Amino acid sequence: MRNSSKKEKLYAVIGLGRFGFALAKRLAESGKDLIVIDKSETVINDAVAFTDNAYLMADLSKENLRNVGIQNCDTVIIGIGGNLAVSILTSMIVLQLGVPHVIAKALTEEQGSVLEKIGAEVIYPEREMGIRLANRLLAPRVMEYIALNDDISITEISIPESAQEMTVQEMNVRQRYGLNIIALKRGEEVTVNITPQTVLRAPDILAVVGRHDQHRRQQICEMTTTGIPRTSMEKPKRNCGS
Repeated sequence: MRNSSKKEKLYAVIGLGRFGFALAKRLAESGKDLIVIDKSETVINDAVAFTDNAYLMADLSKENLRNVGIQNCDTVIIGIGGNLAVSILTSMIVLQLGVPHVIAKALTEEQGSVLEKIGAEVIYPEREMGIRLANRLLAPRVMEYIALNDDISITEISIPESAQEMTVQEMNVRQRYGLNIIALKRGEEVTVNITPQTVLRAPDILAVVGRHDQHRRQQICEMTTTGIPRTSMEKPKRNCGS
């Protein structure tokens, strides 16, 4: 398979466990050109439902990967977290084939450290899911949490009743909590055209970006559980656990 159009990126997912299969299916549903590879015939038969480029492969050799066109990919995601040796070897081969962006799943910090040293970007799906769940439990109005790096995250927050009919200016989350509003979702509609005069209504959802250190998480917890003061002179109450 050749990636003839430079405008359309070609992806590959090697290893279709629960993480890899869900990722591959979502990419395919988004209209992305996609190669998938797994050693399980049953899994590959299921993958054929969303991509024509599904390959059954028990031996992830350089020759076999080249034959299916891995070298033409812009991004390859390696979801073989359970076998460190195979994950490392496959990552090395894909990098040697000239793929510019290789992402490898890791289960432990030690595994991730080795993969990073050979040039792969490392992700920890189980750990990240645990962090997201913890944030939702600590602040029930937090709908989603996405870490952009070690310092910055995007958080989706459901507007509490205390902010009903407030304007963005009155809510003033930038000064109070160090957060910048980047989008507003109301029902099925999403807008980024937000002004200080935009009126908020429960249950609108705000997408905000900011630091996710312990202090900032505490502030978000306070905002979503104890409410938002109506005037700029009031300060948020503090009754969240640390």
